[in-house]
Amino acid sequence: MDYSNSKVIIIDDDPTTRRIVARLVKQIGFKEFIEAENGQQAYELMQESDFDLILSDLDMPIMDGLELLEKVRENEKLKSIPFIMVTANDSKDNIMKAVKAHVSQYIVKPFTASALKEKIAKVLDQEEK
Repeated sequence: MDYSNSKVIIIDDDPTTRRIVARLVKQIGFKEFIEAENGQQAYELMQESDFDLILSDLDMPIMDGLELLEKVRENEKLKSIPFIMVTANDSKDNIMKAVKAHVSQYIVKPFTASALKEKIAKVLDQEEK
């Protein structure tokens, strides 16, 4: 699949994790991505620009990934954007909360490039159908 025209937003409070995820999405074929360090900053960026995919950490200050997911799903303009939660937190409770809030996919850190690619392909290929 060709992702070169797709735009992704990468949200994580850890700059190293953002760099790693950015490098992985480049390898997968994305040319355009924007980084944000928390849900609040990401939500503001989403008001200004269109994105085809959201990759968000769960545990962040100011606005966490779950709050962001809920805000995105409540917003008419944003609610259909695929949202992948990327987190080190694999507690069943958090996974269930994310599923209830209509997360598209959930991936636990550390993960491989192929695992991320597989999750992205699943959500973006669904969008095309």
